[in-house]
Amino acid sequence: MQFADKVVQLAYDPGIKPNEGGLPGLAVLKEVMGSVNLFAIIAVVGALAVSAGVWAWGHHSGGHQAEANGKKGVLVSAGAALLLGAANGVVAFFSTLGSQVH
Repeated sequence: MQFADKVVQLAYDPGIKPNEGGLPGLAVLKEVMGSVNLFAIIAVVGALAVSAGVWAWGHHSGGHQAEANGKKGVLVSAGAALLLGAANGVVAFFSTLGSQVH
């Protein structure tokens, strides 16, 4: 097989595109994913509250390790909240970007 034939095979478009009506249960799956996202956001709120408490307790008790861990927990929780809130936009952005690759 020549190099040109291999390149043509790599560039082959199988013609598969996302189809919203292809399978039954899509609405249920969307509801489940929305609920999972909500539970994750609620968990992040709890983690943020606990981390802020550890940070404050470490600061006022002189526990530098606890203070540092509380700060890390607050930053991780804030980052997780950012990603959870932006999940739809991030996936849509990269899906659109990926569909433009030829």
